[in-house]
Amino acid sequence: MRGWAPGGGPAAPVEVTSDSVQRGDVIQIGGRSCRVTDLLQLPGGAKRLRFESGELLTMHSRTRLAAVRMLSRW
Repeated sequence: MRGWAPGGGPAAPVEVTSDSVQRGDVIQIGGRSCRVTDLLQLPGGAKRLRFESGELLTMHSRTRLAAVRMLSRW
């Protein structure tokens, strides 16, 4: 299912892993929507995500999360 994000652009739900997560992805955590602003690669395939709020989340290499991704139209 595709929709429109609050910023006005098209968005689609995606499943993200530490390999596929991108800056700008919006991940639902504890009932809050958190937008990824920075990524740091860690040993073992893990990644540390930094959100707009300044909070951090470490994704294990096998973690799978639901996210909303802005679709780019070229």
